[in-house]
Formats: sequence, structure tokens, C-alpha cells
Amino acid sequence: MSSTETKPKEERNTDPETDSTSSGGAPDEYDVDFRDDKIKPWAKCTPAEKAVLVLIVLIKLCIIAGALYFFICSLSFLADGFRLLGGKRAGEIFRNSEVFNNKVAGMLVGVLVTVLVQSSSTSTSIFITMVAAELLTVKQAIPLVMGANIGTSVTSTIVALGQVGDRNEFRRAFAAATVHDMFNFCSVLVLLPLEMITGYLYHLSKAIIDATPGLESGEKPPDILKKLTKPFTSEIIKVDKKLISKIAAAETQEELDELNAKRMLKHLFGNEDVDDIGSDAAVGTGVLIIALLILCVTLFVIVYLLKSILKGHIAVWLHKGVNGKVPDLKCGGLTVPMGWVSGYFAMLVGLGLTICVQSSSITTSALTPLVGVGVLHIERMYPTVLGANIGTCITGVLAALAADGSKLFLTLQVAYAHLFFNLSGIFMWYVIWPMRRFPIGAAKFLGDTAKYRWFALAYLFMCFFVIPAIIMGISIASDAAAIVVIVIAVLIALFVSFVNTLQARSPEKLPEKLRTWEWLPEPLRSLEPYDKHIFGPLGKVCICCKGKAVAPSDAK
Repeated sequence: MSSTETKPKEERNTDPETDSTSSGGAPDEYDVDFRDDKIKPWAKCTPAEKAVLVLIVLIKLCIIAGALYFFICSLSFLADGFRLLGGKRAGEIFRNSEVFNNKVAGMLVGVLVTVLVQSSSTSTSIFITMVAAELLTVKQAIPLVMGANIGTSVTSTIVALGQVGDRNEFRRAFAAATVHDMFNFCSVLVLLPLEMITGYLYHLSKAIIDATPGLESGEKPPDILKKLTKPFTSEIIKVDKKLISKIAAAETQEELDELNAKRMLKHLFGNEDVDDIGSDAAVGTGVLIIALLILCVTLFVIVYLLKSILKGHIAVWLHKGVNGKVPDLKCGGLTVPMGWVSGYFAMLVGLGLTICVQSSSITTSALTPLVGVGVLHIERMYPTVLGANIGTCITGVLAALAADGSKLFLTLQVAYAHLFFNLSGIFMWYVIWPMRRFPIGAAKFLGDTAKYRWFALAYLFMCFFVIPAIIMGISIASDAAAIVVIVIAVLIALFVSFVNTLQARSPEKLPEKLRTWEWLPEPLRSLEPYDKHIFGPLGKVCICCKGKAVAPSDAK
């Protein structure tokens, strides 16, 4: 029996913003009780004990700040490693611009390129550069930007793997990381067909450009975070990101060969004689491994210290503070409910943070461990992530203003299309509040499935590499065939979700055979056979491949 069933009805949380049961998740799995009766109350501590406690907390916070700095630097190294490995290949993908007349293929190219360069800002800047150079049209660039929105969510999913050691933490962290994916997938499933049929984003962004007189170029906005991290990261490694755009824009085979012969690596540890260091791919592999090690170590330090701080009253205060609701307004005998404002306030926080750091990946990656340790509810992270999506679009609009004046209307139209893609998605999947349960519920489902720890790696590989590559191949051969495959997959997913809901709530409304899935072969209704026969043996040597049998307390 779940904890929800043991609570009196009047004590249950019915707010759709913070209710962990509203999206189908069990509260005992996603909520953490930080109260500890063994901790001496603050009021009963002596002045000396209070001073010691404050000093210890300050020291831990300083260490967390230092670890967070290197954590952010590791994300920069991670992006550089991916660029060295796949940057030139990403540029060459854009050589055949005819492919982008197919909007499905274009969207999937946006996913793959963003995964390769690990930065939606970099991939979007490539798209804008090509539009300004008239190598791509605005209509071709819009699906690419949609794909970039999906591809950028890979980083937080990789970060979630750092908490794979604790099953419950990993469940929450993986759900938190994938809630960004689910929002983007849901938005693309609706808005890409709408764009193909009506040109909604193209015409809306063009109308705003046409209504804006006297467009003039401006300066690119300052990147506050890079002011802090670049002095360190640039001393370690520096890559030529512009080489990707130059390869994409190369007009002749000779020019392309000359660019491919150049090194993307500019220097490593101050050594500019990069020819003696090794190929870009070899260096990229080494940088990628080191970046992942730094990321895991810093993430461990952050999570360990957060858990040590989050005991007793500090955790309860912080937990209530970040997940709290705006109090209701009372005017005489009338009470105006204001709890719904809390999510929009969180959205503003995500927007502000992302404008400051100019990276939605950093914002979402920093929040993922907080959900993992249980401080932040996934229901509260969701609007924060949506705000981060808006923030990265606004910085994109500001960056587009730095383009040449003669091409400003083109670059701004792409940036506006990106902005309205996210705003439209937020309206559908957040403002219409019953729809929130779909991305949150899907993310929690993935978090629960991550009891098979290998599933997280399989999810990354399948959703961001294999499936996009297969559908892109089908769409290049036949646009109609790709649409049919996608529609069939979506209909099957909707049918399964509908039946699962009725099985849990009103099984009597279903035909007898559909009241359970037992009639299906086990490999089609469970991951247990794969876990037992394929990944079970690997679990003895790799923690990421361990299945659900982690500890007796973890069993449902």
C-alpha cells in the first residue's frame, strides 16, 4: 500500500503543480522526507554549537561552489571532446542542402548535429550562418532548430548517469533529465506536422520581422559564465568552432579538402604545435574520457556534500522553500488562490539563470542532481526547464542581432521561429495544465524503468542516434513512408498508454483480454528477459548494467 493510501483525504496534496501523484508517480519513490528527529533542534543549540554548525555549512558550501565550477568546466570540455570527434562530420552533413527540403530529415539532422557538438547554441549558430550565407532557406532551418531543441537535452541525461550508484537517486535524476526530452518530443510531434501543413512558425516569425521597422545590427550579449570559466578552460584546450560552419559553407571540393586538412584543435595545455599531439579524433577521445571523469567526480562531491548538509531542519527549510507555493490572497471573506503562480515564478528563475549563463544545458544539468537527492520536485523542475528553453531562445535572438545588417532579417526570423516553437510548446504542455501530466508522467515512467540501469544508456543510444538515423534514412527515401512510420509509432504509444491507464483505474471497461498484457510474449511486455540474459552478466563488472536487484529495500 502506498503512502497516499494511508493519509487522510484532507491531508493529501491536490495541487497539480506539486502533487507527485498527479502524473502517475508514486510519492514514496519521488518524495524524500528530510526530517530527522535525531538532529538537535536549532533552538536548543548553544551559541558555540551554532557557530560550529554555521562554519561547517559555510565550508561545505565553498567546496560545493568549487566543485560546481569544475563541473561546469567539465561540460565545456565534454562539448570540446564531441566537437573534435564529430565536428567536421557535422559540418559535412550540411553539404547536401537538398536533404533539408524534407522537414522530417531536417529535424533529425538537427538532433544528430546537436548531439555531436553537444551545444544547441553551436548548432543553431551554424544554421543561422548558413541562412545568412543563403545556403539554407528559413523554411529549411526551422526543422533544424526543432531538432537542436531535442539534441541539447542529452547533456542532462548524461549528468544523471553520475547518480547511478543509488537506485532511488538515479530514478529521480533520470526522470528529471528526461522531462526535458519529453517536452521537446511532445512539442515536435505536434508542431512539426503543423509546420509542414501550414508553415505556422515561418509565417508568424516573418510577420514579426515585417512589422519591425529599421532593423539594425547590435553587439552580441556578454556571456557572464564564460567570463569565469573561459580563463581556465581556454588554458587547457581550445578548438576552432568556426571550422564547422566553414566546412558547411564550402562551395568547392578543393575548398572543402583544404578545410578538412586543417586541425580543429588549436592548442592543448598551451602547446600550439598540435601536429605532434595526435589526430583530432584521438585527442577528442581523450578529452571526452577526462571530461566524463571530472564530471563524475565533481558530481559525486556535490551530491555527497548536499546530502550531508541536507539533514534535519536545513533540509526541511530548503525543501519547503524551493518547492513552496505562493500563498493565497485573502480579501475580506474572499480567497484568491495563487498557488498556480509558483510554476510561472520557477519559469522566470530558469529564464533568468539561462540568460546569465547563456546555456540551457548548464541550467538543466545543475538542477538534475538536486532532483536526484530529493531537494527539488520534478514538478517544480519542469517549469524551470521550460524557462531555460525560453532563456536560450532569447540569447539566440540577441546573438542574431549581431549579424550583418543586410542579412539581419533572415537570422532574426530563424531566432524568432525558435522562440515561438518553445512558447507554443509551453502553451500546450504547461499553460493548459491538464496536459502537464503527459511529459511529467512519461519522464517518471522512464525513471521507474531505469531500475534496469542499462536502460539509461540504451535510451541515450536509441533515442538520439539509432532511431533518428533510421527515420532520417526512411524520410530521405520517401517523405510519406517516414510520416506513416511516425504516425503508426505514435498511435501505438497512445493506445498502450490509454490501455495502461484503464488497466490501473477501470479494468472492467476493457475487454477481458486487454485487462493485462500477459497474453503477449514476455520480451514484448517486459525488459526482464533482456536484463536476465544479456545485461545480467555485465552487471557483475559494470554498475550501469546492474538490474533491479540492487538491495532488498529497493524491491517494490
